[in-house]
Amino acid sequence: MAVPRRSGVRGSVVRGESGKGTKSSRPEPLAEPEDVADPALPRSVVDFALQRRSALHTFFNGGALSSEFCDADTYLLRAAKFHGEPAPSPCPVCGDLGFVTVTYVYGDELGPYSGRVRQSDELGAMATQFGRFKVYVVEVCQRCHWNYLTKSYVLGDGVPRRALPASRDLMEA
Repeated sequence: MAVPRRSGVRGSVVRGESGKGTKSSRPEPLAEPEDVADPALPRSVVDFALQRRSALHTFFNGGALSSEFCDADTYLLRAAKFHGEPAPSPCPVCGDLGFVTVTYVYGDELGPYSGRVRQSDELGAMATQFGRFKVYVVEVCQRCHWNYLTKSYVLGDGVPRRALPASRDLMEA
């Protein structure tokens, strides 16, 4: 009887490519520059207000459990506690006035800093330093754990750049 072979695919090893020794000596060419009038002006804005409104309607009319909507991850709650910016309105679920928004930035050019929380006043300076990065704004209630992606948009000056290098960790030396 033949025993089925277990897949050993883990990490970056996919379809036999280990990633070791495959770096070429020349870096890949950068993309063409994008015409941007104002780097700090949001582009490709997606506002999730209608979806949020629909989710709240479903929640308050008994169409869903509170665990489906009030399920903020521990890391998101921690980011809200230490880096959240006060929201203009109270929590739509519990009415808590400590309702905050958390802003995340993602982009290839950000390198190891992609996926980090940033304050909204830092985004203008970042927009002139990087060609293109995506911003996600999440509203979070620390009391009832409501969280919802409210908006996403693109910032940057449109000039492609190489990714920032990873900072050297003294423990790896």
